[in-house]
Amino acid sequence: MYNLINEALTNTNSQPDSKGNILLVDDLPENLKLLSDLLSKYGYTARSVTSGARAIKTAKAKRPDVMFLDVLMPEMNGYQVCQAFKADPDLCDIPIIFISALGDTVDKLKGFEVGGVDYITKPYQVKEVLARLEAQLIIQKQQRSLQDEIAKRKEIEEVLYQSRSLLSSILNSALDGIAAMQAVRDPATGEIEDFRCLVVNPIISKMLGRNRDDLIGKLVFRRFIEHIDPHLFARFVEVVESGDPLDEDFYYPLDDSDSSWYHYVAVKLGDGFAVTVRDITSRKQTELALQEANRKLELLANLDGLTQIANRRRFNDYLLFHWQHHQREQKMLSLILIDIDYFKLYNDSYGHQGGDDCLIQVAQAIAKVPQRVVDLVARYGGEEFAVILPNTDTEGALIIAESIKQAIADLAIPHQNSMVSDRVTLSLGVASMIPSVGQSLEVLISNADNALYKAKKCGRDQAIAHID
Repeated sequence: MYNLINEALTNTNSQPDSKGNILLVDDLPENLKLLSDLLSKYGYTARSVTSGARAIKTAKAKRPDVMFLDVLMPEMNGYQVCQAFKADPDLCDIPIIFISALGDTVDKLKGFEVGGVDYITKPYQVKEVLARLEAQLIIQKQQRSLQDEIAKRKEIEEVLYQSRSLLSSILNSALDGIAAMQAVRDPATGEIEDFRCLVVNPIISKMLGRNRDDLIGKLVFRRFIEHIDPHLFARFVEVVESGDPLDEDFYYPLDDSDSSWYHYVAVKLGDGFAVTVRDITSRKQTELALQEANRKLELLANLDGLTQIANRRRFNDYLLFHWQHHQREQKMLSLILIDIDYFKLYNDSYGHQGGDDCLIQVAQAIAKVPQRVVDLVARYGGEEFAVILPNTDTEGALIIAESIKQAIADLAIPHQNSMVSDRVTLSLGVASMIPSVGQSLEVLISNADNALYKAKKCGRDQAIAHID
């Protein structure tokens, strides 16, 4: 790992402008130097401290954009340092990425529970560290952009309630479109037939493709607005009749313009209304980018890094959801627990890299067996896997289990130290039940685990169902 990092540092040109201010917290100076040199070479400004107390003091003196935090430290461990940051109003929103040799699921879950945004396991890959760091910096930048945009919009909306003299002074200099409309009513029925433009600023006239002199006093509003949305005119009428404001976004691509999204606020003004229109295309693009970043982060949080199938966290959430659903619907829910036979001996024979390759092949083969979208295949832990089969009875679950067993047999992965075969085999435990009110889902897990134990005890390389 150190050779990979040093090679990356050698081949990377330093950048004159800092891409972010990063605080590194680790009690081992050699770890701090290695990571600090890496970040500096990639254009980041890195500061290093060796304790939680110094981290708090340093962050208060100069706020970092992101903090990398080790878990195992004297006096205050990483989890305690993270909790201290989250309890401080001035530091609570600093993204904290744990970077630790502790790779168990429980350690990672603890990191997320105390407020960490990500968790990187040592030894780490350079590209992984940089990718996760960049994701956090992008999210921060987008959030600041959204906050600035919202603040600007509120300022414009407050202007609407100022006096006529103030409104007149800002019309020609405003970046938003501003207009005031007067209702034109049918003399016989009193119903609003159209709106006459009383005030129109240059932005509005540009949107309408008309000169201001051609708009003021004219009846052009209904024809234009129904071109955007046939139902929108009636809603503006409702603003005048009820006094309730409108506050919405709308999509309207203009010719020879990159703008396509707008936000408008319409409020009652006498027997008519005032409206402001803002181009929010950039904000919409930022929102979409933020949604994509959040989607990728959620995917990382629910995916097993090695096998690329669902992880234990996703398994727990999914099983709980379907347990409660099947409890309400009184339908059968099945669970298959799977263990690779004599996997420790496999690691002893082929090494940990060979073991990882075996886990990946087995996981991907298992994942291809269930055909329904609602079925979930997850890594349960180590060499154990689990399959959740909603609305499936024991007979159906056993069919899936046998298909999984056959899929692994078809892989024909050599296993010279196995006690049951010269190829990799599986033991599978199947449990099915209709959840009852007040019953814990641990019963289903325990039944599947007992069936798995029985499959191992009876010679392995087989699937056994739990029988009540």
